[in-house]
Amino acid sequence: MSFKALRITENKDGKIERSIIQRELDDLPIGEVLVKVQYSSLNYKDAMSANGHKGITKQFPHTPGIDAGGIVEMSKNAAFAADDEVIVTGYDLGMNTDGGFAEYIRVPADWVVPRPRTLTLKDCMSLGTAGYTAAVALYKMQALHQDPSMGPIIVTGSTGGVGSLAIALLSKAGYEVIAVTGKSNAEDYLKHLGASRVESRAFLEDHSGKSLLKTKWAGAIDTVGGITLSMLLKACGPEGTIVSTGMVQSHALTTTIYPFILNGVNLAGVGSAGMNMTTRKKIWKLLEEDWNIKDKFPAIVKEIKLEELATNHIETMLEGKNMGRTVIKIL
Repeated sequence: MSFKALRITENKDGKIERSIIQRELDDLPIGEVLVKVQYSSLNYKDAMSANGHKGITKQFPHTPGIDAGGIVEMSKNAAFAADDEVIVTGYDLGMNTDGGFAEYIRVPADWVVPRPRTLTLKDCMSLGTAGYTAAVALYKMQALHQDPSMGPIIVTGSTGGVGSLAIALLSKAGYEVIAVTGKSNAEDYLKHLGASRVESRAFLEDHSGKSLLKTKWAGAIDTVGGITLSMLLKACGPEGTIVSTGMVQSHALTTTIYPFILNGVNLAGVGSAGMNMTTRKKIWKLLEEDWNIKDKFPAIVKEIKLEELATNHIETMLEGKNMGRTVIKIL
C-alpha cells in the first residue's frame, strides 16, 4: 500500500532537496502501532531536520515531523485497537524515525498517547510539542513553588510556538506575563493571548557588567538561550524559576553563581522529547482540563496542507519570522 510523504533527500553534492513522494508501508520502521496521520505541526526542530541539520537527523532521506495525531490502523499491542484516536509527540519521531509529515507512521506502543477526551486531533496538534514544552515549563515552575503572587513572568521568543502557548498557559494559570519580542507589530496579538505587557528585546539588555541586578521579574520561560538567559537569571527575584526551553540565540551560557546562592534562583530545563509516560499523560491531562486554552487557538494557529511544506513555511520558521503555530492537515 502506498502513501504520501514529505521526503528530505541529500544529493551527491550535499544539497538538501524536499519533495512529496509516494512511499510503501513496508518502508516504515518496525513498530507495534500503525497510525493513519490526520494532522501534524511544524516545529523548529522539524525545520532544522528539513534543512539537513545532522545534529537533528543523522541520515537522509528522511521524513520529519516530531508531532502526529491520527487513527490507529493496526496494533500489535493490546493497549491500542484499530480506530483509536491517538497522538505521538517527541521520542525519536521525526528525528531519526520517519515522522508525521506523512499519511502513515509506525511507532513503538510506548510512544503513543490516547487522544485527550476534550481535545480534537487538530487541537492536540495545535499544542503539539510546543504546547507540551510550554506546559512542562509551567509544571516545573510550580513544582519549585512559583506562585502568581511572586510577580510577573517573562516569556522570550514570545511570538513563536512555545512562546505563544506559554503566554496563554501562564495567563490561564493566573500569572502576570511580560512578553518580549523583536516584532514591532505583535503587541495586539500578544495581549490577546494574555500578556499584561509587551517589551522589545532591548528590555533584556544590560551593559553594567554586574553579576546581579535589581529584581525585575519573578521567573521566566526562555526559548532563546545565550546572553538572554544570562540576563534573565541576573534580574530574577528571590526563589524564582527560570526555565530554559530553547537556544535560538545561542547554546552557550555565561553566568555566575550569584543568582543561585544569593537569590536562590532556580534554573530548570525541559527535555520534552524523552519525558516519561506517567508525567507525559499528567501534562496532557492538565492541557485538557485546568490549562485548557482552546479559546486562543484561532489566534495562534494557521492550517496548511502537506504540499505547502515542500516549498514554503520552513525557511520562514528558520528565519524567526513565523508567529504562533502551523498545523499541517495530512488527510
